[in-house]
Amino acid sequence: MKDAFGAPQSLLVLGGTSEIALATARRLIALRTRRVWLAGRPSPALDAAAVELRDRGADVRTVAFDALDPGAHEEVLGKVFAEGDIDVVLLAFGIAGDQARNEEEPLAAVRVAQTNYTGAVSAGLVCAGALQAQGHGSLVVLSSVAGERARRADFIYGSSKAGLDAFAQGLGDALQGTGVQVMVVRPGAVRTRALAGQPEQPLSTTPEAVAGAIVTGLRRRSETVWVPGALRVVMSALRHAPRPLFRRLPV
Repeated sequence: MKDAFGAPQSLLVLGGTSEIALATARRLIALRTRRVWLAGRPSPALDAAAVELRDRGADVRTVAFDALDPGAHEEVLGKVFAEGDIDVVLLAFGIAGDQARNEEEPLAAVRVAQTNYTGAVSAGLVCAGALQAQGHGSLVVLSSVAGERARRADFIYGSSKAGLDAFAQGLGDALQGTGVQVMVVRPGAVRTRALAGQPEQPLSTTPEAVAGAIVTGLRRRSETVWVPGALRVVMSALRHAPRPLFRRLPV
């Protein structure tokens, strides 16, 4: 349960090495979150993330979780919830893939779709059911502005995020009145280590800025969060642009 100051005491991160997720965990630990689960594929990076958060004062555990193994999601995540209530679940896993390779190798494209959409549907439903059973909690889903409208440059990734976004919105509607909040987060291009050295895109953001928006959104019980906020207006215009015009835009 949340503490007397309204801050979540427990956090489950699906995608435990995500830079956005770890930035969010740091902020929440600073606000009295004391128990953190980092779920992801076993790796030195996952172990290092756990050590860092422990050094910040949290009780941190890691759990082996693979988005591409939905058959194991109910068992793996069920064990986490059996250890005690979870106040916030942050669904932060996903891959961008390589658009050119994905077009030439359909199986590579399928992996993007299975990770970003199918895996998220499975894990999201398992966590939603557990949150509903305990009667409270928030499910935060990292979507993307790429899902607002398919672009030639990344339509495979964008389509997977579009599916995820629609799923999360529908799940939020289904959970109305249960005590469970679903919050969809739509950042623009995020300047992570993976993008180091690449040209900066307009209205790009940072993991820390997204984390700040997530914490604010949780406090306000927001349903949708745009990062930066100006993207809401920009994407509203792009969403309605005629396709011949949209194809010529440098987006």
